[in-house]
Amino acid sequence: MKLALFGHGGMGRVIAQYARSSGHEIGAVLTSQDTRRQGDELVAVLRGHDAAIDFSVADAVLAHATACARAGVPLVEGTTGWRDQEPTVRRAVEDAGGALVFGANFSVGVNLFYRLVARAGELFGRFAEYDAFIEEAHHARKRDAPSGTALRLRDILTRALDRPVSVASTRAGYIPGTHRVGFDSPADQVTVEHAARSRDGFAAGALLAAQWIVGRQGVFAFDEVLDEMLGPQRKRGL
Repeated sequence: MKLALFGHGGMGRVIAQYARSSGHEIGAVLTSQDTRRQGDELVAVLRGHDAAIDFSVADAVLAHATACARAGVPLVEGTTGWRDQEPTVRRAVEDAGGALVFGANFSVGVNLFYRLVARAGELFGRFAEYDAFIEEAHHARKRDAPSGTALRLRDILTRALDRPVSVASTRAGYIPGTHRVGFDSPADQVTVEHAARSRDGFAAGALLAAQWIVGRQGVFAFDEVLDEMLGPQRKRGL
């Protein structure tokens, strides 16, 4: 695939390196200065790519999604903090016949972790003495707190438990990303944790999503990519 990248920070550089090592071509690499281009100019830059991957800033998501849809380039949206704009972004993509797959976290491990947490919430939700909590930690440069992943975990547990769940956030140093979900009672505590060792897992998931979205139309969550991949196992009850 020939890929366009929005953003060339830490995550963008990892994706570029991982993509090249996997045999893909990197075409346009668009920084914040480049993406100030508007309308037809940005669309022209994007044409000819098989897919685009965006790990930039929340304020740019609508412009990037609109330009990609107009250029006929499916977009993998990995930026967080933009979900309040989702109806507008969705309408822009669908009106232009484009394609977008989004996720709070593109790590396959994290997305399987979501499923473990959902099941744990169902089990512990049957016992009133257990209170759930979420703790997350990331590097000092991460802008949003709580993380998009923590907010997704909170949504999962709130549905499972039918009560609010607290989230504690830490921003310090160079932590790639750690999410810990706990169930606490007077007698004991049970925790489930996902700790990222590097950004490679996010890059691998983003490339998986980019390959999946080619040839499709519409707006999809990364869950739907995994649902399709896990289809046979899901039928066996796994």
